[in-house]
Amino acid sequence: MFGIGELTILLLVIVAVLAVKRLPELTRSAGKAARILKAEKRALKDEDGGPDRPSPRVIRGETAERPGRDS
Repeated sequence: MFGIGELTILLLVIVAVLAVKRLPELTRSAGKAARILKAEKRALKDEDGGPDRPSPRVIRGETAERPGRDS
């Protein structure tokens, strides 16, 4: 039937097809994380700088409720 090599190639193709569907979502969340980390780094620098520096820019993130959880 199929050998190990063929099954490996088939598995890689399936993973690549599934990854393509999620790629925009993954890059978007990676960009948000990078912006948040950058803002936090600036905020830490500004704390050490003194009161004459402007306040850091706040980046609001998205919040999501967990399914099946009552608040």
